[in-house]
Amino acid sequence: MAHATVDAPSSPDKAGTGGNPWLVLLAVSLGVIMVMLDGTVVGIANPVIQTDLGASLADLQWVTSGYLLALAVFLITAGKLGDLFGHKRVFLIGVGGFALVSVGIGFSQQLADVIPGLSPVGALIGLRVLQGLFGALLQPAALALLRGAFPGEKLNQAMGAWGAIIGLSSAAGPIVGGLLVEDQGWESVFFINAPVGLIALLLGIFLIKESPLKALAKIDWGGVVLLSGAMFSLVWTIIKAPEWGWGDSTTLGFGAAFVVLIAAFIFWQNRARQPLVPLSLFANPSISIGTVLMMMVAFAMFGAMFFLGFFFQGVHGLSPLEAGLRMLPMSAGMIVASPLAGMMIGKLGPKITMASGLVVTAGAMFLMSRLSMDASFIESAIPFVVLAFGLSPVFVGATEIIVGNAPLELSGVAGGLQQSAMQVGGSLGTAILGAVMAAEISSKLPGYLGTAAQAIPPEQLSQLEKAAPFGGLPAGTPAQLVQAVGPAVNNAFMDGMHLAFLVSTGVALLTAVLALFVKSGRKIEGAPVHVG
Repeated sequence: MAHATVDAPSSPDKAGTGGNPWLVLLAVSLGVIMVMLDGTVVGIANPVIQTDLGASLADLQWVTSGYLLALAVFLITAGKLGDLFGHKRVFLIGVGGFALVSVGIGFSQQLADVIPGLSPVGALIGLRVLQGLFGALLQPAALALLRGAFPGEKLNQAMGAWGAIIGLSSAAGPIVGGLLVEDQGWESVFFINAPVGLIALLLGIFLIKESPLKALAKIDWGGVVLLSGAMFSLVWTIIKAPEWGWGDSTTLGFGAAFVVLIAAFIFWQNRARQPLVPLSLFANPSISIGTVLMMMVAFAMFGAMFFLGFFFQGVHGLSPLEAGLRMLPMSAGMIVASPLAGMMIGKLGPKITMASGLVVTAGAMFLMSRLSMDASFIESAIPFVVLAFGLSPVFVGATEIIVGNAPLELSGVAGGLQQSAMQVGGSLGTAILGAVMAAEISSKLPGYLGTAAQAIPPEQLSQLEKAAPFGGLPAGTPAQLVQAVGPAVNNAFMDGMHLAFLVSTGVALLTAVLALFVKSGRKIEGAPVHVG
């Protein structure tokens, strides 16, 4: 087995050299806000996108999952590109590319009109994947710039601000999305990235100083290809299985491809001279458990927000803005919960804090599984506030145990691992809960239709089953049919959503048990670290 030796820095955590630290924080924050808002704002826009572009449930899942998956697959590689070519340069490329692709997404319909064989939905999904790649360039570079700008004794303040920005940006997405979609259309949630990106680009050029480059022999492109293929196979299997059938040969084939590719990735990482993910990190159980915890909390958060947009707009009949305002209690809750989570981790340690947070998260998911079709603002606000107080300790704590338990020399790789876990978890959350929900709706809808199902042609019944996860009926459905089957479709949607939240409840409780096995971060400096 080949070994790569990473020498410990002779004087770690000395005064930052990346420019005025707080101005650097301002510059990178705009880039991060742009990416995080975009990751959640699409949930509000999805129902309108579905109507305007005729997207299916699987299409809309790929609008979210394709973006998140591209982020997750490329984050660690992007961090190493920053080491090679400079983090400022990579950050600026990420910001500029993200903004330009966002404008392209807003013109998906026009692109489809001029490119033969390209559908508007296909253009949207393809550009979302490209957008995710630029977002991956941006995020680890931003984190590295903060580490270079802040001296060691102030780095915790920067990381606290970073965590608050991520949490608040994610939570604010539904509000921003509601305002934009209602007033300007779904395209506006992407066009808004143009002015934000331009400001971030200008601030980055003038306020950030380039950090010294680090010697790096090469990038593990074999690892990039294997990991990308494995994650694609996994998410594609989960999304398409309800359509193909879980026992279908195509489903089993893609599932087998994931197993083979992930096994090949692990085999390759043990032998690569510069592995994409040094497997020695996972020798520490806390890092392995922390990675799972980050994936699971993202699973719950992104999965929940994916369905709630359809619930509030399709079933509840709210406008996009009203739907966004319904999620405002989560934003307010995170403002209070984030600093409290940091204080609790400092006093109680991550183990108790995170386990408690996951139990609270499970409670919030259970409350969501009890929401009625005509739930009032207060009835929906309570689980949102509870969810904010459950998610915050896990996000903060998981980051601490992943990065803190890694050797200082590998803390950048650990930070990329943390962000990748969050993005993969979000992608899997929308995919798995979407499959659960679609299956439950298909099984319950005929019962709610009753004798009316016999009078509906099989093809039209199939269309109803496909439309039910959107919380509504296909565009152009005759008014008489809407009146006859509308309540049945809504009832089936509620059953599917309730089951999805119950699954999230169980996942959160099981993950809480895992949290009891983690330990506080221990930043060890000094001896060289052998990787591979």
